[in-house]
Amino acid sequence: MPPGSSTSWDARSRPLAEPVIRTAAARRLAFAAGLAVALAACGDAPVPSVSLDACPTAAPTADQAATILGDADSVVVDTSLGTFRIELYAEAAPIAAANFVSLARCGFYTEITFHRVIADFVIQAGDPQTRSNRGEFEGIGSGGPGYQFAIEPPADGHRYEQYTVAMANASRPDTNGSQFFVDLANLDARLDRLYSIFGKVVEGTDVVDAIGRVGTSGPDRYVPLEPVIIESMTVESAS
Repeated sequence: MPPGSSTSWDARSRPLAEPVIRTAAARRLAFAAGLAVALAACGDAPVPSVSLDACPTAAPTADQAATILGDADSVVVDTSLGTFRIELYAEAAPIAAANFVSLARCGFYTEITFHRVIADFVIQAGDPQTRSNRGEFEGIGSGGPGYQFAIEPPADGHRYEQYTVAMANASRPDTNGSQFFVDLANLDARLDRLYSIFGKVVEGTDVVDAIGRVGTSGPDRYVPLEPVIIESMTVESAS
């Protein structure tokens, strides 16, 4: 269960939940805004495997991560609303960053949608079920790559600032997977440090903002009414 949720959900209907809200006032605001369904990929639902043969079947080891990230400095995300670039924080969260790069390279994210969009909060993607299911459906937000791995707490100096990119999880150890989110505002005072920060959007922030403004189904799931599709991801090196 994602941290701090004030609403009870069964395993089938709680694909996501809000991060911990640290003040009583913020909790009331979050409840009023219906944020009880944001940021954690539910670990209680079955995690379907993807059918892409080239994709990894486990998270990289530390040695593998170093090799994977040796020629990976950023990831360009092409979406149906435009393109943005994520600068990777390889040293801050090497396993999460390398896992993201590996999934991007094998095409895992292609045709997956941003299944959760909460204005002034986050946009979230990475559920492979949305490749074939558009709109709202039972179990949305519960999918992953077929494996999970350890959460890397945010490194010193890294915060949940606007355009920070972090892993979604089930608020329990070893529940990182493929789902990630981008902060639409400075959320450092609203999130417990339970989500691995592995990058930041450094180009195309206007596209991220545009995704954050799309119309959604609203509480409780915030699914975009018109799918925002990841058309491709390209891993790039600065050298």
